[in-house]
Amino acid sequence: MSGGKATAVGFFVLVGLVCVGWLTVKLGRMEFFAGESYMLSARFSAVSGLRAGADVEIAGVPVGKVASIDLTQDATGALVRLRLRPDLRLAEDSIAAIKTSGLIGDKYVGIVPGASPTVLDPGGEIQETQAAVDLESLIGKFAFGGV
Repeated sequence: MSGGKATAVGFFVLVGLVCVGWLTVKLGRMEFFAGESYMLSARFSAVSGLRAGADVEIAGVPVGKVASIDLTQDATGALVRLRLRPDLRLAEDSIAAIKTSGLIGDKYVGIVPGASPTVLDPGGEIQETQAAVDLESLIGKFAFGGV
């Protein structure tokens, strides 16, 4: 193989690898070069199925990601930290709920914006939350007649 052909093949292999890497990042929803954002937190009594990296949505529109999930200091619930886009400002009476996309789909955090004129500062906490629905428990209650 001559030097020109080897260079051309090498170039196309390199371009192919870059394209595969880009697709991997996009399909895996990874964000290496995330833009500016700010953090809010929310406390939930249960977050079963929710994972770091899950979407945060308002009216079905993605507005951020779940940054981390930890136990609260008193270990009675979960503290979820949300990374939100910088142009979004939420009222202090906004509600955060853990939702499921589809019947057995991924969990995400859905936010219903409030109407209060007071806005949550970066690093603030959403006070009103709704925990994830435990589907297994509901099915068990229905199937076996439990209360």
